[in-house]
Amino acid sequence: MKITDNIVYVGVNDHKLDLFEGQYTIPNGMAYNSYVILDEKIAVMDSVDGGFTKEWFENLDGALGDRKPDFLVVQHMEPDHSANIVNFLERYPDAKMVSSAKSFTMMKNFFGNDFEDRRVVVAENDTLVLGKHVLRFITAPMVHWPEVIFTYDETDKVIFTADAFGKFGALDVEDDDWACEARRYYFGIVGKYGMQVQKVLEKVAKLEVKAICPLHGPVLDKNLDYYLGLYDTWSSYGVETEGILINFTSVYGHTRKAVNTLADKLLEYGCPKVVVNDLARSDMAECVEDAFRYGKMVLATTTYNGEIFPFMREFINELTERGYKNRTLATIENGSWAPMATKIIKKMFENSKDITFAENNVSILSAMNEANEEQIDALAQELCSEYEV
Repeated sequence: MKITDNIVYVGVNDHKLDLFEGQYTIPNGMAYNSYVILDEKIAVMDSVDGGFTKEWFENLDGALGDRKPDFLVVQHMEPDHSANIVNFLERYPDAKMVSSAKSFTMMKNFFGNDFEDRRVVVAENDTLVLGKHVLRFITAPMVHWPEVIFTYDETDKVIFTADAFGKFGALDVEDDDWACEARRYYFGIVGKYGMQVQKVLEKVAKLEVKAICPLHGPVLDKNLDYYLGLYDTWSSYGVETEGILINFTSVYGHTRKAVNTLADKLLEYGCPKVVVNDLARSDMAECVEDAFRYGKMVLATTTYNGEIFPFMREFINELTERGYKNRTLATIENGSWAPMATKIIKKMFENSKDITFAENNVSILSAMNEANEEQIDALAQELCSEYEV
């Protein structure tokens, strides 16, 4: 696949793996992207996962013909991109490796060798001239590892962005909704580092970019303002979609009944979209992405062993460790003799920034009664006060 006249895609598709990074389901597989820039000198942009060495070298042979690469640019040291570094250097003994200083330290950890005799260390705004093509390097620390660099091809106006702008899914599976799996990928993997993403977006904004080449997912070469805009919203913890999210757990169905009642009331009072997730049955990563997508969220759960139901606790921990902020929260608690959920939930968010709790909350003793119906109605009206019926 040609990206430009001189840039060729040589990545691979993985349909063997069931869990990416040991936790994210990937029903549509995963792409490990690699690229070749063909010029007087040839640069290969990153390698691929260790399970695809043979296929990657076959793809490289197809792009190179009878030529040999001069450089391997290592933008990111996670093993799904760096696993074939040693294989590459053995296959091409005259090639040099270009990367950040921190990457070479990590290579020592991974491979027992920092390749001192074959390395080219680059930092912010350093360049590598291939001939017609000039590569400029952009440091992107903690997007999402500390060694990460982006590479900007000043000639073709293509930027290689490591894991940024990546998504779940192999490239041989049709997927028209980039944002869905890109959002789940971003908030699952990069989401904690919004401030660092904002800093690198400021650098990218100063460049003329015609195509974005990430290490996962498709090459983005149309409507780039859309993708850049989403990344700006996500990394600034802004609200992407107007609506209200309800995430709940329910043991015997009484909390679920309250949630369904609230969802109906929210729509009645003009909420443009209501999303309901059962945390015990839904993909946790999708629940997390929803929490960052919407500006208002209701957490409904039971008191359990003097705490809150385990799936709810896990969910809140997923949010707080990713810097969840700038949101309105409300609670529905259920406890047969000592409801504790609202108190515990508020405490779990006490170190989160710009979290506003609704004035109206719902407290159920085992099963809903008329008073709870009134509480739910008051909560729905409060959450929908800005919407027109």
